[in-house]
Amino acid sequence: MSKLIRIGTRDSELALWQAKTVQQQLEHLGYKTQLVPVKSTGDLVLNKPIYELGITGVFTKTLDIAMLNEEIDIAVHSLKDVPTLLPKGIVQAAVLKRGNVKDCLVYKNNEEFLSQRNAVIATGSLRRRAQWLNRYPTHSLVDLRGNVNSRLQKLEDNNWNAAIFAAAGLGRIGLRPEQSFNLDWMLPAPAQGAIMITALESDEETRTICAEINHEDTETCTSIERKFLNLLEGGCSAPIGALAFIKNEEVHFQGVLLSLDGSKKIEVQRTVDLGKHEELAEFCANYIIERGGKRLMDDIKIASKDVNIYSTKTLTDDQKQLFHDDVVSESSDFIKISLNRMTSKALRPMPKNVIITSKNAVEALLMNFAPQELQFENIYCVGRRTKRLTERKIGKVKHTENNSKKLAEHLVEYIDGTEVTYFCSDIRLDDLPTILKDNHIEVNEITAYETKYDAVKIKDSVKGVMFYSPSTVQSYKQENDDDVIAFCIGDTTAKEASKHFEDVRIAKVPTVESVIELVNEYYV
Repeated sequence: MSKLIRIGTRDSELALWQAKTVQQQLEHLGYKTQLVPVKSTGDLVLNKPIYELGITGVFTKTLDIAMLNEEIDIAVHSLKDVPTLLPKGIVQAAVLKRGNVKDCLVYKNNEEFLSQRNAVIATGSLRRRAQWLNRYPTHSLVDLRGNVNSRLQKLEDNNWNAAIFAAAGLGRIGLRPEQSFNLDWMLPAPAQGAIMITALESDEETRTICAEINHEDTETCTSIERKFLNLLEGGCSAPIGALAFIKNEEVHFQGVLLSLDGSKKIEVQRTVDLGKHEELAEFCANYIIERGGKRLMDDIKIASKDVNIYSTKTLTDDQKQLFHDDVVSESSDFIKISLNRMTSKALRPMPKNVIITSKNAVEALLMNFAPQELQFENIYCVGRRTKRLTERKIGKVKHTENNSKKLAEHLVEYIDGTEVTYFCSDIRLDDLPTILKDNHIEVNEITAYETKYDAVKIKDSVKGVMFYSPSTVQSYKQENDDDVIAFCIGDTTAKEASKHFEDVRIAKVPTVESVIELVNEYYV
């Protein structure tokens, strides 16, 4: 019971209500907790419709990054805002008992506009917009963003007839106006009304604690809805509604997919026995797809945004998921690495002091020698990932720095001896060997691998490029101009980028994930 559970949450009134609900349930069981509020892109960027930011994930990515950085133990989300595929290492730990699933219409004067040809309705949701236009095709829809309080105020301040809200959100913070009613005909967002808790997959203690407040029926129904969403959307925001509920030992499901303008609608309904619902989401998604859903989704994807960020290193799917949803990225390797053959002469006599500045050098050593042959007394590295790989494959690292210049300065002060062996690329910066030689330290350079430029011409829509080494900058310049923002992994890369670009930004730590965070900060 002594573990302190740090609860990450957005800092809006509704998000804090949800987080405090989780906090109360955990503390009721005897656990100690602490709220950690943060702002998300969805809270900060209010000048764009939510679907232009990316309707799924815009409110969760900041908390995902905080969790991966181990700044929080759990995160509390409105489950409807959570992408159907979570980042690697993060899992659903619990779902609380579901609240009101309905959408709610808040109107200003009276309800007469519902029977009139012209009316103005406010919503920031693709799903609500499309369903409303399907039912009231002559009405006008305007974008509405912000937290619940600010959206209610905007309705009051503007010449609109009504606005659509989640009934659960209004009710939870006691702000539902008298002039409102639930839209029973409108299918909610998958998992609407449910509160979700995420945790690190590796944190078994925290996941076990969260399981104590999990509501099994809500978990079953929302999982069906989210699987239906995942099977339909294919990573593309779309007007999709879904609702599953359990009654008399049966699971009842309704789903819908619409065109963006609401003119086309494909629906599905199905009921199965509880316990035989494993294929329910897949059956219903296939039903939609086979009846024109694939064409609808293709049309929506065609309207997707242009690429605005390019990475000069191929990104993994897990890394791509860390971007804010208003970032559309492409990537490829702008440098190709060829590992060199090294003879046993490189280890005769066995070097006492060794410098390794990249994972490529580690791979080259291991390609040529067995780990037990690499009996170096002192290993010095550049970069945490190089250090991690070196210690896993070769041996203990005595010291590491974020760049080669700082490592050289450290060695000038603390090296044991006056000689060092440097396993490097055929293309390398002069800082390290120059500093060492100027301070009477002999540098034995062994070319462990070769770096070859392999740039591509990027699209005009790209506004920023991610660089990971001076070589990637040099390769980029062979095919492209300098009218972009340079997002750099570290000082050494930034130094090279500064020769070519006016706007150069440096990540806090030298990792790909930190460069992604740097890009996200630009788009906040």
